Amino acid sequence: MESGKEFSKNEKQRKFDIRYLEMARIWAKNSYCKRKKVGALIVKDRQIISDGYNGTPAGFENVCEDQNNITKQYVLHAEANAITKVAKTNNSSQGGTLYVTTSPCIECSKLIIQAGIKKVVFTELYSKHEGLELLERAGVEVLHLPDEEAKKQNRHQ
Repeated sequence: MESGKEFSKNEKQRKFDIRYLEMARIWAKNSYCKRKKVGALIVKDRQIISDGYNGTPAGFENVCEDQNNITKQYVLHAEANAITKVAKTNNSSQGGTLYVTTSPCIECSKLIIQAGIKKVVFTELYSKHEGLELLERAGVEVLHLPDEEAKKQNRHQ
């Protein structure tokens, strides 16, 4: 049984998780991708240390899909953009939390593990679940907070 203080701490963290996911959803709007817009934030000690959204590498045209509406091979995922962005700074993602609008794919999960991120919070399930399985195998805490939970939490405030 959780103590009152522990429950309050967990409840407070849940509110922060929901707020950071809301911010990741807003950040996803920066994406030029038409099929799917994904946003990500890396948070450490309650500070956003990096952000990213899916799109083409710097210097490329801002077109993510080809003429057949297929995502181009070189489009970067939001998580990869956030991790590589923090790598260019003096910050470290070691022990941080990644908030992302869609659960990570296997390739992004490898980057998350190597970046030392200890928790991943997401809203929507990606079509393939291998990334989540790899994160759990590596001991990364994974938390799925569907939009309904975020809406429910907002009604009670």
